[in-house]
Amino acid sequence: MTTTAVFFDVDFTLIYPGPTFRGEGYRRFGERHGLVLDESRFAAAVAGAAPVLDAAQGDIYDPAIFHRYTASIIEAMGGTGPGVQTCAVEVYDEWASHHHFDMYDDVPDVLRAIAARGIRIGLISNSHRPLTSFQSHFELDGLVSAAVSSSDHGYLKPHPSIFNAALQLMGVEAGESVMVGDSLGQDIAGALGVGMRAVLVRRGPADQPFTGNSDQFHDVPVIHTLHELLPLI
Repeated sequence: MTTTAVFFDVDFTLIYPGPTFRGEGYRRFGERHGLVLDESRFAAAVAGAAPVLDAAQGDIYDPAIFHRYTASIIEAMGGTGPGVQTCAVEVYDEWASHHHFDMYDDVPDVLRAIAARGIRIGLISNSHRPLTSFQSHFELDGLVSAAVSSSDHGYLKPHPSIFNAALQLMGVEAGESVMVGDSLGQDIAGALGVGMRAVLVRRGPADQPFTGNSDQFHDVPVIHTLHELLPLI
């Protein structure tokens, strides 16, 4: 099947958080709000907070969802009292700043290779990070034809409207498009739901193996680097 457009999730697909949003960074955030946070508990805290975001999948975008998620991490790291909420809001606000993130090494070359084939590139993100300045910050200007964030659109992935909005903005049909992302629930299920093809990214050794044990996902390719995407499109 001919591919005319490839859409990418952003966070943990194209970029990843630097030290500001790891255990040491959360400890420093906490200090500014009178909280003593144990950075060694960060990984477990993030895993424990995941249900907050899972429960909000497909909902109307609301910063309060992410405030609750971040507050849950802070509390699991030992934070208590009124400083938890103010700290969570600061973390959320800083998440919008591009300079706290790094781009995976494979991204620039793969996006250029896709564009060289005449395939258009789009972004679909649940983040409130401005996607226009994201492109300029990471020197992707000229490579991205359309970008939709849930904070601007109004709905979180996997709500079908955000995928349909991106397709309409790009001017392509769902069946000619591929969605690439790291989340089964948000990226893959959402794309399949509107008739797009999908590719799941499993970058890190901590990622659980994917066996396609659901009828919904059994045909979804799994890649570990974006270089593996090129033969699939």
